[in-house]
Amino acid sequence: MTTYGLLVFEDAEELDFVGPWEVFTVSARLRDGVDSAVLIAEHPGPVRCNKGLRVLPDHTLGDHPPLDVLHVPGGRGARDVQPHNPVVTDWIGKTAGQTAWVHGVCTGTFLLHAAGPARGRRVATHWSHEDTLQALGDVTVVRDARYVVDGNLITSQGVSAGIDSALWLVGRLHGRDHARAVRRYIQYDPAPPYLADEPV
Repeated sequence: MTTYGLLVFEDAEELDFVGPWEVFTVSARLRDGVDSAVLIAEHPGPVRCNKGLRVLPDHTLGDHPPLDVLHVPGGRGARDVQPHNPVVTDWIGKTAGQTAWVHGVCTGTFLLHAAGPARGRRVATHWSHEDTLQALGDVTVVRDARYVVDGNLITSQGVSAGIDSALWLVGRLHGRDHARAVRRYIQYDPAPPYLADEPV
């Protein structure tokens, strides 16, 4: 049984946790419900995310079940607000020490740096914040990989890279064939109509 705990907070980037949530919950469904995923927040009320989506957490920092995977999303809240919230960073640091895996997406790596798990590690983050993260020190920012695995820490670039790294993680936990089944179920086969490096 695998329990995924996804942290949410004000101004978290929606797809940084909703994308992996889809991967983790589909993985659980394909395993006949023996796994579970829960949303965790500092307070029990609705959380307003970066683009305005409001979500209701399942648990607070003090009442969640034991976790096997800790997921930390990015967004404005991750890089501007939560790194300075000792309640959240202390919880991340403590919880990361009790889980098998820590999974960060986008600027969630800033939170992981503030809390400790990313210090001294190789990490990824959103391309527009790589220099800022590197300048914090005690971290090596890898700039040419969608996601980076360093020990039990997985960090990824933005949004879709979080889905990639979540798929890698379920493959590591439950096998490549299972990860392929999850990928097929969610029909994750990116084919963007406009490439970022195409001339406008």
